[in-house]
Amino acid sequence: MMPDASQLTPAYFKIQSERVASAREKIAGRPATVSNGRQIPTDGSLPIGVGRRLDASVMFLDISGFSNRPSETVSDQENLLRILSFFFTEMIRIVEDYGGVVEKNTGDGLMAYFVRDSTPTTEQHRALAAALTMFHATTYLINPVIRASNIDELDFRICIDHGPITVAEVGAAQRFHGIVAIGTTANIASKMLSHAAPNTILLGANQCNGIPVSWRNNYLEIETLDTGWVYTKTNNPYPFYRYNGRWKTSPS
Repeated sequence: MMPDASQLTPAYFKIQSERVASAREKIAGRPATVSNGRQIPTDGSLPIGVGRRLDASVMFLDISGFSNRPSETVSDQENLLRILSFFFTEMIRIVEDYGGVVEKNTGDGLMAYFVRDSTPTTEQHRALAAALTMFHATTYLINPVIRASNIDELDFRICIDHGPITVAEVGAAQRFHGIVAIGTTANIASKMLSHAAPNTILLGANQCNGIPVSWRNNYLEIETLDTGWVYTKTNNPYPFYRYNGRWKTSPS
């Protein structure tokens, strides 16, 4: 089911609630998942050195304060693994629901991109709608479960920018390789994380151009001009904006 990028509908929230509950049951029912191993798991392969250039909204999600969470004991690590599995299972599904592709999971974050599709909704709009849905799902579905387990809730931040990137498979055949997004847009979206406070959505100026006018007028606030990036033609600062809107409370 493709969600409505203009609002969070009761029908979508019902489906989301059911799959989060299902993920919780599966993860809670797993035996201990931290054990000794001899080999590092590897991903599947794609042709090495092949890339495709396209315009995309690039998203970075980063869990705030992750390194400060207890992780010394086996019990600590087991709790972290279950929380991460629970959280990212739904975050990845949300990206896919809005037509995005997850490039990689970094352990305490993820990178995804959204490109133009056959719908009239822009990739910028869908990427931001996905970010709003991620915060909504965490507030109403995920953090309540974590809180009930006497574990600190998850705080995170999302940064998105839009522009041309090349998506390619990079690495050595038969060894280490993976899909990467290459280009200034991906670099900016990543560096934006250093400007983003916990539980905020930060957008690059190009990302703002593709979202609905009413969203720009009502919910955008300048975060900083001192980003370290400039427009090539004018040499003016490239600004970052904080998006303050959120979906309404839990649909009923």
